[in-house]
Parts: sequence; structure tokens; C-alpha cells
Amino acid sequence: MSKEPVYQQLVNEWITLIQTGVMRPGERLPSVRKACAMHKVSPSTILLTYRTLEDRGLIEARPQSGFYVKAAATLPLPRMRRQSAAHHAGEVVDLIETVMDAQTRSDFIDLSLASPRGSDFYPTTRLKHIMGRLLRQQPELTTDYPFPPGLEALRRQIAQRAVSWGCVLAAEDVVITNGCSEALQLALRAVCKPGDTVGVESPTYFALLPMLKNLGLSVIEIPTHPTDGLALDALELLLSEKRLNAVVAMPTVHNPLGSTMPPAAKERLARLVNDYRVPLIEDTPHAELFYGHATPDAVKAFDRDGWVLLCSSYSKTLAPGFRIGWIAPGRFLREVCRLKFSSSLGQPALLEATLAEYLESGGYDHHLRLIRRQFSSQMERLRGAVASQFPLGTRATLPSGGCLLWVELPNGVDTMQLFQAALAERITVVPGAMYSAKARYRNCLRLSCCYPWNEAYQRALYRVGELAGEMAG
Repeated sequence: MSKEPVYQQLVNEWITLIQTGVMRPGERLPSVRKACAMHKVSPSTILLTYRTLEDRGLIEARPQSGFYVKAAATLPLPRMRRQSAAHHAGEVVDLIETVMDAQTRSDFIDLSLASPRGSDFYPTTRLKHIMGRLLRQQPELTTDYPFPPGLEALRRQIAQRAVSWGCVLAAEDVVITNGCSEALQLALRAVCKPGDTVGVESPTYFALLPMLKNLGLSVIEIPTHPTDGLALDALELLLSEKRLNAVVAMPTVHNPLGSTMPPAAKERLARLVNDYRVPLIEDTPHAELFYGHATPDAVKAFDRDGWVLLCSSYSKTLAPGFRIGWIAPGRFLREVCRLKFSSSLGQPALLEATLAEYLESGGYDHHLRLIRRQFSSQMERLRGAVASQFPLGTRATLPSGGCLLWVELPNGVDTMQLFQAALAERITVVPGAMYSAKARYRNCLRLSCCYPWNEAYQRALYRVGELAGEMAG
């Protein structure tokens, strides 16, 4: 009979299960009550066992969720070195088109999407029932022309939910848009003219780059930290030199880094753009996928004089096919409404009414808790797979929310070549060059965990790791 304390015996058993892969990264350990029944011990013994495993860095506690296995090995953060550009900026647009084409192929395994496909991650059944009833009761929703700023009931729900982001908005402050992409475009058109210069994060959301190019706007890339976000000292220098006409940033759950700026940094960012009177377009489509208890305050929460234009959508959380986004443009409200009317009129009233009723029903917060928990669990598994299957020297971000992981491979690996090699095997990844106007980050790539973790997904992920290993020698 072992002389070790019972809790230590249990610790040793769990270590064996984790190290042999029986318990995989991201998997949930039994609840304290269930573990007590399994091992016939007291709750205090199980809690001591779990705390010991947590102290050793093998598991982690998630508030109101339980204990989960951590990644099999620690991945250091990316160094964010911006290599000299080897491609012209125009080639970035060509690369985006190639990736987007591959993402539409049903015979490809896509490891790169920023939002899930299918109904497993969305309340599709509930939305279908609401829409069917609205069609029967209010047929005019399909016959009347929609006009900006959009359905008041939906704008009111958005304003109410913005309180949890630290923002005080009224329905009159919000304009409904065709997804967050149109919100960004309307914001840029409202605050800039062709020839102006816009400051963007580096790396930045790839679809922003062709949008800026098509609007005739120049780009200055601002260094961005994998955990703290936009480098505010660099931004302040650019503002003081009057080199920027606007700034676009994703301060909460950044795409592709997954980072979220600390509250003090967000407050400083708001103060800078207000002091220098330079508009900040705050892009927040992933904000409600933050892993914590609640969505962090937006930069807009600290906006003093209306220089922050807050943009978001429900494409990442509720219904991608609805293409319902919104913008709270502050002092630029009137101009945004004019631009929306002249470019695309309003959004389909039936879709707006469906979302408004769903939000009002109170089920959205429960849905968010479920999808956050699922993404958080799968992110741990993804990081564990990268740590164990990708070449030595690989680094990766530690996302604060969402489903996107930024991976930095050893310098010898060119992810443009890796992208082509994976494409030849019908696997899609997104090379880092897509996230820079100058095609930087050529040893980086973005991976996603917003898929059911099945054999096909895992096999494709491991194969990308093998290809990277071959390139790294």
C-alpha cells in the first residue's frame, strides 16, 4: 500500500493520463463532485489534487466552468519582427484572392476561417422560429423598403448591450450596416478623402488593406504587441508629427493576434485621438468572444468628444449569413447616414427584426457563454497541437478570446511556400504576408480552431506541422 498521501497518488495518476495523451489539451477534468464519487474521497482531497496540478502548470481553472488540461508544452510569444518586404503591396491583394478562393472549395480542409460554418456554433433553430413567426405576423417586413439608420428595435438592443462595454449610447447613435466590413468602409469614407494616410496595426486585419487601397488611402503600419496591442508611444509620435488622418484598430480580441489592450491603454488611446482630434475607427467584431466573464470596455467608453467610431457585427457570434453589422460613429453620425443611404440604402428589415427579437429574448448571453467556452477549450487543444507537432522554435500567441491563433515559425520557414505546399494537399492556411501592406511576417501564419475537432481537422493540422518541419530542416 502506498505511503503517499491520497491526493498525491491522485496527482500522479492525472500526470500519467496527461503525459500519455489520454487526457488531451483543452479537455475538461471531472467536476469535484464527480471526482469524489469516482475515487471515493472528500471534496477537499480532490480540490487539493486539482490545485497541485494547477501549480505544476498542467491544468487551469476557468471561472464557473471547471478545470481543464493546459497545452502539452509552453509556447513562447511571437517576437513580432517585421522582416523586410519581399513582395510588392499589390501582391498582397492577389494573395487574398487566392486564399478566399481556396476557402470556398468544399473539397479543401480549411484551417484558417475567422468564424465557424454550419449550425453547431449558432442558435440557428431559434432564429428560424422567430423569423417564421415574424413572416406570418408582419408580412410588410418583406415588402417595405428599408432605410437608414435601420430598425429602431434592433438599434435599441445594440445600445442597451453597449452598456456592458462601458458605452452610453442611444438608439439614435447607431446605424445598421451590411456587416462590419461596410461599417469600416462607411467610417473611412466619412473621415478621410483620397490621398489621406491611415494608421493601422501591424499585423492588421487583411481585408482592411484592399479596402484602404480602393479608397485611395495610404497606410502606415504601427507595431502591435501580441498581448498589449497597439504601440501607443509610436502612435503618439505619428500623431504629434501630424502624419495620420485616421487610425483603425481592433483593441479587443484582435484579428489575427487575439490580444486585448489593457483598460489603461484603451483610456490612453481614447485620450490621444481626442487630444489630437484624429478619428479612431474601433473595429470590434470578435469582442463578445472574449474568454473572461464579460466583454471588456471598449475604447469608445473613454471617448470624450466623439472622435471614436465604434464598429461591430453579429457575423461572428449569431448569424454570418444575415450580414448585420452596426456603427456608432460619434460626431460623424450625420455623414455616415448620408453615405449609407447613397451606397446601399438599408438592411433587410426581416433580418433586423429577427435579431432584435432574439436579443430581447435574453438567450444571447447564454449562447455567448457556450461558444466562448467551446472556443477556449479548442484553443488550448490547438496550442497544444502546435507545441507538439510544429518544428522546434515555433512561437504562438496566447489569445484573450475568439478562435484565431498567430503562429511564428523558425526563420527558415517561408509561410508563402508553406501555404502553397498545403494548398497542393487541399489544406488552407493563411500566410502572415496577408496581414501587412508590405507583405511582412513571412515566417508567420494564422490558424483557426472554429471547427469541430475531428480526425480530418487534426490530420490536416498535423500535416501542416510536418510540412513546416521539413522546411525548417
